[in-house]
Amino acid sequence: MRAARLIKMVLLLQSRPSMTAAELARELEVSERTVTRDAQALSEAGVPVYADRGRAGGYRLVGGYRTRLTGLARGEAEALFLSGVPGALREMGLEDTASAARLKVSAALLPSLRDAPRTAAQRFHLDAPAWFSEPPTPESLSAVAEAVWDDRPILARYRRGGPGGTDVERDLEPYGLVLKAGVWYLCARVPDHAGREPGSGSFRVYRVDRFTSVQATGQAPGRHEHFARDADFDLPAFWEERAEQFARSILRAEVVVRLSAEGARRLPYTVDPVSARDALSTGGEPDALGRVTVTLAVESAEVAHTQLAALGPEAEVLAPPELRARFTRDARRLGALYSPPHPPPPAA
Repeated sequence: MRAARLIKMVLLLQSRPSMTAAELARELEVSERTVTRDAQALSEAGVPVYADRGRAGGYRLVGGYRTRLTGLARGEAEALFLSGVPGALREMGLEDTASAARLKVSAALLPSLRDAPRTAAQRFHLDAPAWFSEPPTPESLSAVAEAVWDDRPILARYRRGGPGGTDVERDLEPYGLVLKAGVWYLCARVPDHAGREPGSGSFRVYRVDRFTSVQATGQAPGRHEHFARDADFDLPAFWEERAEQFARSILRAEVVVRLSAEGARRLPYTVDPVSARDALSTGGEPDALGRVTVTLAVESAEVAHTQLAALGPEAEVLAPPELRARFTRDARRLGALYSPPHPPPPAA
């Protein structure tokens, strides 16, 4: 275990000019004291790890030291060929680049690992779009992806509210692309004063299919060809936070529901998972029949009717009254639909 950690520490230092003890501790998931001991052990083993003292200090490798411990194990080689969604790479215009990279990596592998691409591809396939939908590839996607790769600012026209909405023009610093259920989103910073103050501005999320035009602005007079990227920006963490904020923002109504044990189990699969989690975590104790009463945040009563209908008899709506009345009417119609047919009258 420690040997693997020491190797990882060397590779981390090899990939960066220097790292603080806190940064290494976070990456290695150990204490800073353990980092100090590991650095001493590497130094004693002949790896030139140098410690810079002071508040701005850290650890670095001396003299351009490079380790030869960069060979891939079989599991690592196979996992490498899973890092990406083929369709997504194709839509971003990166299919040829990714294919060339895979060929180069394959050629560099040991003979015993040359079958890693084939064995991985035949066992795992990542298909991002949702069922029963084939979203078209946004026309601007390749241009946006190129700007993301090169840290190039863009001038984008964006249609608010979907078809029929109004167009707005935005200067954007494109930080990252996210593919969610077949829909592409751009996470971008809107710089203050049209980009004249690098490093400032607010981060927002845009649907790429609503861009009506995208233009690189680096060649325009008074513009920077590249923007200064915030080194602390974490795309997965940013997306997770914004996705949860969005989910909560559209849940503007509440319904009170009594759920059976089966209904509680199925609830996260029929309504928004964040709403289901909050409702179940704050619900009361089950009654004598094992049913629990929860208050569920929903987008609207109309949406709640569609979602909760999927639970059938495992959910009983208690409030609001108009939604309960609607389920009552549904139950009567179902009862009439499935009741046994009346026997024919006796022959005269």
